[in-house]
Amino acid sequence: MIRILLLLTIVLQAVSLAAPKPVIDNDRVAVWDVAEPPTARPLDAVLVSLSGAASFVPRNTPPEVSGAKVSGSKIAGRSIVIDLKDHPVAPIANTSGYPLAFPRPGSKKILENARVIVWDYTWTPGVATPMHFHDKDVVVMYLEDGDLKSTTPDGKDTVNSYQFGMVKFNLRDRVHTETLIRGKQHAIITELK
Repeated sequence: MIRILLLLTIVLQAVSLAAPKPVIDNDRVAVWDVAEPPTARPLDAVLVSLSGAASFVPRNTPPEVSGAKVSGSKIAGRSIVIDLKDHPVAPIANTSGYPLAFPRPGSKKILENARVIVWDYTWTPGVATPMHFHDKDVVVMYLEDGDLKSTTPDGKDTVNSYQFGMVKFNLRDRVHTETLIRGKQHAIITELK
């Protein structure tokens, strides 16, 4: 009997260790790295593929899969799923004197609804983005390997290295400019409303 209980304990521990965990989990989102299109989600979700496509999937709705398409976007291979938690955040006013982060020159809006705005943006080497204010929290999926230098209005610089497939959550209420200083960089940026 003790052997059986010990065996069950070991099996349960192995199963719990193997259970998938989100790559990001906070009050606003849970972000999952997936290899296949997901089934219906308990929350509204945004699917972002490494090919740069994005789709919105309402809660409890299976993604429309036809061939290599999910809700009109190519979701073949690795993607991220951004589960949008029901955690309202009051709007933040832009009193910075700088323009909003988006839209910005060279950005392309992929989709917008009541929950998110998804942007496609490619940085140009050596060219700083306009100084801008982030009024929304964002989830960023990087699609290249490159270093971005972030500069605040007081002149403080921070260099961040991002690799293909890396995902990051950034809080709102930030002012900065970004300059691509090494490699290439292209990202799908999901602003949370």
